[in-house]
Amino acid sequence: MERAVPLAVPLGQTEVFQALQRLHMTIFSQSVSPCGKFLAAGNNYGQIAIFSLSSALSSEAKEESKKPVVTFQAHDGPVYSMVSTDRHLLSAGDGEVKAWLWAEMLKKGCKELWRRQPPYRTSLEVPEINALLLVPKNSLILAGGDCQLHTMDLETGTFTRVLRGHTDYIHCLALRERSPEVLSGGEDGAVRLWDLRTAKEVQTIEVYKHEECSRPHNGRWIGCLATDSDWMVCGGGPALTLWHLRSSTPTTIFPIRAPQKHVTFYQDLILSAGQGRCVNQWQLSGELKAQVPGSSPGLLSLSLNQQPAAPECKVLTAAGNSCRVDVFTNLGYRAFSLSF
Repeated sequence: MERAVPLAVPLGQTEVFQALQRLHMTIFSQSVSPCGKFLAAGNNYGQIAIFSLSSALSSEAKEESKKPVVTFQAHDGPVYSMVSTDRHLLSAGDGEVKAWLWAEMLKKGCKELWRRQPPYRTSLEVPEINALLLVPKNSLILAGGDCQLHTMDLETGTFTRVLRGHTDYIHCLALRERSPEVLSGGEDGAVRLWDLRTAKEVQTIEVYKHEECSRPHNGRWIGCLATDSDWMVCGGGPALTLWHLRSSTPTTIFPIRAPQKHVTFYQDLILSAGQGRCVNQWQLSGELKAQVPGSSPGLLSLSLNQQPAAPECKVLTAAGNSCRVDVFTNLGYRAFSLSF
């Protein structure tokens, strides 16, 4: 799909304009399709690109297979976060979330299905939505620049609850799957645990106040978190740390200086990425198992495609401060890169 080019750019300079755009591109978000064969990536220009993982991973793949099958303008500003339901791609930008039908996008019919804006305190407020999280019973949680968590009923499109407690921007969300609980982390340096049944905050961990985690020169902000039952891993300004939630105790401090922007549990490992080119693989004990370099100077998102419908497309993808999405067919090396 041809990208729209401003009229002020002469036709002879179109390629130069697009090259400069790619040079300054940041990919903030990724989401895998319900079938597991496609990957959506959202950038700082408000564009979403859909890549065919099955084509790129084919033994007959060519360079063209690593380009988007479709690219479209989704938001006026950056696409900060995306998630997929069994039929829809949900994308979030400045102040709003939009829905797109996967089936229509793959036919290159990129027309939004709906858009919603949370109930902000003033009509002039347009905060970014940094995180989207799907929760049981067909609900979506949004969080970002207004320091609040908003719960949305996806069946009716209505916002049902507002969870207040953070005093600064919220960067990340994680679902505690065995309990109806959600974790949130933000610029105020706190990880807050919310009970979705009562919409109440039930636990607060101020990570930067623990001496072993604190790194005042990096700030107190929490930029990434993940949870696995009674365990949580989080990082940002403070050190990347594994916590036991029930006792609010830090058990492992991971020895990495660079602030981490994304973290996830994977089998018996923890994967993290942030400043620097590498995807880091950690043992739960804190031992660094491997650092696998990618093509971007900094990483903002990791995506594990574990859809059972497409076992041939089970890959890890990493994206950040470039126009490329690195594809790891195993955790040991980067196989190739997709490119906007």
